[in-house]
Amino acid sequence: MVTCGSIKQSDPDNDPIKENMSLKGKVAVVTGSTTGIGYGIATALAARGSALIITGLADQDTIDRVIGTIKSEHKVDATFVPGDLCSVTSLERLCKKVLELYPGGVDILINNAGIQHLDLVENYPTEKWDSMMAVSLSAPFHLMKAFIPGMKAKGWGRIVNMSSQMAMISGPGKAPYSAVKAGLVGLSKGVALEGAAHGVTCNCICPGFADAPMFTTTAKKIAKEQNISTEEALRIGFAKNPIGKPVKISEIAELAMFMCSEAGASMTGSAVVMDAGFTSQ
Repeated sequence: MVTCGSIKQSDPDNDPIKENMSLKGKVAVVTGSTTGIGYGIATALAARGSALIITGLADQDTIDRVIGTIKSEHKVDATFVPGDLCSVTSLERLCKKVLELYPGGVDILINNAGIQHLDLVENYPTEKWDSMMAVSLSAPFHLMKAFIPGMKAKGWGRIVNMSSQMAMISGPGKAPYSAVKAGLVGLSKGVALEGAAHGVTCNCICPGFADAPMFTTTAKKIAKEQNISTEEALRIGFAKNPIGKPVKISEIAELAMFMCSEAGASMTGSAVVMDAGFTSQ
C-alpha cells in the first residue's frame, strides 16, 4: 500500500517529459516560415530551444520582424536565408549557405512551403502545375537530399513534410493538388525507411481547413465566384468540418513538435491527418 506521505514530488528541473520535448542545441530549417503554418512551427521550435533558418516569400520589413521577434522572445539564433524553391540552382545555394552557417549540419527539416491552384485538369495551366510540383514536391526532395547525409552521420534527424487532407481524398478542381500532396506522402514513406536504421525519422502532417493564409486565399477566390464575402466563404468552409471550426495553426505546430522530439522517435513513415474530422465523413 502506498501512503500519501510516500509520493515523491516531481522535480521541475528534472522533468523527463519536458526533456523529451526539448530541442535545445538543434538546428532547424523551415520553409515557408515567414507567415502562417510555417511561422507557427518556427516559433514553436524556437520556444523549445532550436536555432532556426527561416526562408520564404516576404518583404524585408516582414523578414526583419519575424527574425527580431524570434530572437527577442526565445533567445535563439535565427537567420533568414533566401531561396527560390522553383529553382534547383537556388536551392543548392540555400543549402550551401545553411551548411556554411552551421557546419555541424541540420537536425530538423520542415518542408512546409506550398502553393495551390484549383481548376479542372483540362483547364489547368501548365505553368501552375510546374510551379506546384516544384515548390511542393521537388523542393522537399532536393532539401532532403542535401541535409539527410548530415543527419545520418550524427545518427539523429527529424523531417516533417507538410502534406494535406487532399492527399487522402480529392474533388473536382483538386486533382493536381491531390496528386502533388499524395506524392509527398509517398516520398516521405520511402525516406522514412531509408533513414530508419540511422535515427532519422520522416513524417507527414496532412492538415484540413485551417486558419492559415492558403485557405484564406482559396476563400477569396470562392467568394468572388459566388458573389459572397470572404468571411462568408470562410464560414461555409469551416462549417464543413464536423468539429465546426478550423484547425488551428498552433495545433499543427504542436503535432510537428512531437514528431521532432525524442518523444516521437518511434514515429516514422506516418501521414497524420489533422482535419477536424473532415475526411471521416
